[in-house]
Amino acid sequence: MEKESVLFKGLKTGLLLVLAGKPEFSVVEREIREKLESSALFFRRGTVIEWRTGTFTAKESLALKKLFLQHGLYFREMKEEADAKKPAVSAVSGAAAAARAGAVLGRKRAESSEMKAEPDADKKDVQMLVVNRTLRGGQEVQSQGSVLVLGNVNPGAQVIAGGSIDIRGTCRGIVHAGAYGDRDAIIIADHLMPVQIRIADVIAQSPEQYEKPELAERASVQDGRIVIEPIER
Repeated sequence: MEKESVLFKGLKTGLLLVLAGKPEFSVVEREIREKLESSALFFRRGTVIEWRTGTFTAKESLALKKLFLQHGLYFREMKEEADAKKPAVSAVSGAAAAARAGAVLGRKRAESSEMKAEPDADKKDVQMLVVNRTLRGGQEVQSQGSVLVLGNVNPGAQVIAGGSIDIRGTCRGIVHAGAYGDRDAIIIADHLMPVQIRIADVIAQSPEQYEKPELAERASVQDGRIVIEPIER
């Protein structure tokens, strides 16, 4: 069996593209295209694909970015500094990743109108980053602490936080709270309609048909899956 030149390894924020040896770019491009077409369940729409700086030339990177976008995938060139800080997980198989990413967002009524509407501010040593603007497609915000966005998170935008995320607007992008493994982190938005939502290592996709919620909503991990509940601000 011919050895694969392109490997995908799991990260807290998506998938890392790794090359085995020094294959020709034409081989790399062909293998990626074949993987995308044959493993649609593995490469969920909205998944972030990363590669380390220097892996490809500018022309090659542009070609791959266009290829990934055709399949609804987001791309990001990983900086060495960010790579060192980001906790990686072991390589995942297509079946395992599909099972993990296949959890559809659960929704249930709030059992109490006094549910907590703010990210946990009682935790010590948590630094909150305040973003006083709307995030447009292609923009990304990362913080080791919690993040407060005073605006919308549009499709194609990403928010990655080590703590919780609070969006005072509509969320239609990708949000990842508890990026360093904190399953107690939560995500709140006035209208929570993300392409993909993650808390620690738990991943969920939004359903294709989505009704705009009337109340603000909070996402949290319960019994190993992401559950969204309406809350009062």
